[in-house]
Amino acid sequence: MTVPFPVLDDRDYDQLLAELRARIPVYTPEWSDLGPSDPGITLLELVAHLGETLLFRFNQIPDQTRLWLLRLLQVPPYPPRRATGLVTFTADRGGEEPAEVPQGSVVTAGSVPFRVGNDVTVLPVTVTAVVKGIAAFPTDPVLTDEFHRVLDAAGLDEDTARPYEELVLRPAPTAAGRELLDVSSAVDRCLWLAVHAPEGAPGTVEDQLRALLGPDRPLARRPLVLGFGTADERPTIDDVDPCPGVDPDPGVAGLAPRAERPGGTADRVDSSLVWQVSSVTGAHLPVGVVRDTTDGLRRSGVVGLQLPPTRLAEVGVTELDDPDMAGVGDAPPVLAGRPPVLFWLRAFPRQGVPEVGGLRWVGVNAAEIEQVAEAPAELVGTGQGISHQELVLASTPVVPGSLRVEVCEDGDQWIPWDVVESLTASSPGDRALLLDPGAGRLECGDSVRGRVLPAGAPVRAVGYRHGGGRQGNVTAAAVDRLVDVPGVTVTNPLPTAGGEEAETLTRALERIPGELSRHDRAVVPADFRELATVPGVGRAECLPRFHPPTRSTDAAGVVTVVVWPSEDPQHPDAPSADATLLRAVCSRLDERRLVTTELYVVPPTYHPVAVSVGLAVHRGYSEIGVRRWVELVVRQYLSPLPPFGPEGRGWPLGRRVHGPELEAAVLQVEGVEFIEELLVADLSGAVPVPGTVVLAGWEVPELRELTVVLGTPPPAGGGGPGPLPPASPTAPARVPVPVPVPRDEC
Repeated sequence: MTVPFPVLDDRDYDQLLAELRARIPVYTPEWSDLGPSDPGITLLELVAHLGETLLFRFNQIPDQTRLWLLRLLQVPPYPPRRATGLVTFTADRGGEEPAEVPQGSVVTAGSVPFRVGNDVTVLPVTVTAVVKGIAAFPTDPVLTDEFHRVLDAAGLDEDTARPYEELVLRPAPTAAGRELLDVSSAVDRCLWLAVHAPEGAPGTVEDQLRALLGPDRPLARRPLVLGFGTADERPTIDDVDPCPGVDPDPGVAGLAPRAERPGGTADRVDSSLVWQVSSVTGAHLPVGVVRDTTDGLRRSGVVGLQLPPTRLAEVGVTELDDPDMAGVGDAPPVLAGRPPVLFWLRAFPRQGVPEVGGLRWVGVNAAEIEQVAEAPAELVGTGQGISHQELVLASTPVVPGSLRVEVCEDGDQWIPWDVVESLTASSPGDRALLLDPGAGRLECGDSVRGRVLPAGAPVRAVGYRHGGGRQGNVTAAAVDRLVDVPGVTVTNPLPTAGGEEAETLTRALERIPGELSRHDRAVVPADFRELATVPGVGRAECLPRFHPPTRSTDAAGVVTVVVWPSEDPQHPDAPSADATLLRAVCSRLDERRLVTTELYVVPPTYHPVAVSVGLAVHRGYSEIGVRRWVELVVRQYLSPLPPFGPEGRGWPLGRRVHGPELEAAVLQVEGVEFIEELLVADLSGAVPVPGTVVLAGWEVPELRELTVVLGTPPPAGGGGPGPLPPASPTAPARVPVPVPVPRDEC
């Protein structure tokens, strides 16, 4: 690893000799002959020469020495972060028994390995996600007649009906211009999942359903694993809950009450969502949730559903006596033009739980993956019976918690030793080894804190996982190979994310003063800010007494940490931390905060602004080049990430965007003769507001529009999107019944 060498002492021979000569009158005033022929002066010249040589060598500290000094101070560089994502499996082979992919299987994207995080039984089904989206009453006379015929069949009128249209989540989740499926807009608060047989599957719907749900069939004893890709890549400050630990409101974190719904049965209180399956009788049966890493579909992950074993014969789709009743009330959507539906699944939030947000992908036979590889068992070394003996693993960086170490003691007996983060709490008899995950280095105790490794005792690593870095951030469909499970294909419908390189030596050295002063605890704002700067974080700011849900700036016991990513290629002017990075920072700070501190880790809040610059260019300078330089300077000056901003640390939180301040920055561009006018506008409302933009204490500016012209500039801000229509009036006392709106089809 190449880093710039700091000059620790830049004095040369002449400076050292001058300092030594200047000390003579102070310490030996009787020394009067200071000429070059004096033997004492000759000795000083020799010392100055040797000192210059030592200083030169002192400034050439190699990287390995720096790492050794960091380990000595117990301030190792942060290890790399591992990328995560979702994959789906499809069975190529037929047969009675479905293919199974066990947890720990390996999938690869080229030469980059990933580990499968959960068991998957590859079932011959597909799913389609649908919601009953809000719609207006039809205005076409023909459609109005059809709609009223449905109302008459259901015994409803317009006051008790809530019209809706079916919104279907389309495939290709990474396509440009892709719209999310907004579950929060559903009139019944439900996400509906239609389960189909794969295209071209043999047999009738009854045969296909019997093959899945019959006695000793796959769904009778195995869960259906669904994958969900949510819009959690750019969460807002309103989406963030307090970090684990002290809960300011126990009622929020506690189990929510059961959510009863007409025509259905409440699920077990083990998830923030209620899951149900349709039946041939028209009722909805409860479904058990055996796995949920989505936090109630609020972040990407998988959900494992176990259909009711004792009522599998009832699972299916009911036959309606009146076709006009299709999709009315509690009935599933119609889903015309799709393959036949075997059965429907639906999910809705419990009482007191926030609504589900947007979904960009839903799939079946899904699994979570992590960019790690399994290392085989290896002989690490042999004990020497000395204090703090170090052993090095073959593969790095090591995933914390995955390493198992055994030492051969008492002849041929292999005894496990604990791998710990610190030897401070170890007693003299504890079999404990200290692990540096980034370097893959093990260290034993000193017979005071932990045992020493017995002399001549072999030490082996039974197994561990290793991996991390940006190599794991691969594009969609890059994962295309499943190792050691024949007959099954794999793909990742969404890009993987979260991989970050290890901390550089330069940045680790800069942390030393802070680490020594705070002793690994977060108390003052500087502690939170520095501890939050993990790999992937470009900037962190601490806001004491700021409570994000209420925007109160005087909340006692509350600490809010604002986190920016080190880069965001899709939003370079407004980088925002994703949920994975926020959880990593939250986990680190939660272990080090005071027990009475209510901690929030939030993404930045941006205030949209527009800037319009009119300038004059000196003769002999390219007008196009000067305009481009001015545009670059303005963007960098308003950037929230270092090394840009007014002081090189990003735009300060809450600092106003003032036109004269930007003028001073523009005038520094070579070739600018003078500025005709510089205009700033606030774009946070429906209409741009010209003038200085005042920000709240937790906001930074986002440059939405920038215009640089010669001469008089146009008004800043071209106008943002219009305001949303006002909310509908209060609903009547009776709960409106969802009714599908007829479509105008040829």
